[in-house]
Amino acid sequence: MTMTILTAILATAVTAGTPLLFAALGEILTERAGILNLGVEGMMLVGAVSGFASAYYTGNPWLGVAVAMVAGGLMALIHAFLSVTMRANQVVSGLALTMFGTGLSSYLGKVWGVVGNPFPNHFRPVQVPGLAEIPLLGQVLFHQDVLVLASFVLAAGIWFLLYRTRTGMNLRAVGENPAAADSLGINVFALRYLFTIAGGMLAGLAGAYFSLAYVPTWMENITAGRGWIAVALVIFATWNPAYAVIGAYSFGGIDALGFRLQALDIAIPSYFLKMLPYLATVLVLVLVSKRNLLARIGAPGALGLPYDREER
Repeated sequence: MTMTILTAILATAVTAGTPLLFAALGEILTERAGILNLGVEGMMLVGAVSGFASAYYTGNPWLGVAVAMVAGGLMALIHAFLSVTMRANQVVSGLALTMFGTGLSSYLGKVWGVVGNPFPNHFRPVQVPGLAEIPLLGQVLFHQDVLVLASFVLAAGIWFLLYRTRTGMNLRAVGENPAAADSLGINVFALRYLFTIAGGMLAGLAGAYFSLAYVPTWMENITAGRGWIAVALVIFATWNPAYAVIGAYSFGGIDALGFRLQALDIAIPSYFLKMLPYLATVLVLVLVSKRNLLARIGAPGALGLPYDREER
């Protein structure tokens, strides 16, 4: 394998892994608060169509990003209301939002007349002066579009928030033992609402990346189930943003490798390679039901459990 091919594969892995990274970082924030969000796929799709339509009719991709994040946040607000205020089953609520978001995005795409339309003013790769000249890593990491570059900063910022700030300490306390956190004066309900909505906004951003950068168009089910991969990726990453970066690019690398093997006429079916992330996702989601296993790998102690102050 020549250096040129290796560089192309790694660069594509970063690009393909970026929407997974955005969604996984959002899910880490949400789950660290003790809320399980299985509606990521629906939030990504609503973000993708809302962001694309806004950018398409205004010509401004940044406006599309903002609208996508607001749309994802509104979807997450529904989940927060059901999960935190109404104390509904979080699995059922998340699945319902995925189905709702899938149908709503398809409907909106047709009503807004954007199905299959290309967006010429999409995000394109830029070179970071100085860093882009670094051998191999420069072309892989620093010759990307601005959203990819922003994901580096976002991952580092969320890691710092979780492990180096009082807010992060309070967030982790709420996810581990909300009753104990409440007794110390931490507003459990406010933090759960805040970080559930923040997670939804990042899911909306992940959707916008698909329609405004990765595949600059809108088509139904454009995310192709990657919201589920993002949920599984959180478990792979043991709820740590730093490991989520590695996992996202690994999943992205499988996609990149499939395309590259097709180009090289290698006899391994590309469909087999594309299937691997989804098989891993199914396995991880099955393991979600094993709470004792999740505890051993660092899952928040109160993940998926509603909190009622009166039951302390």
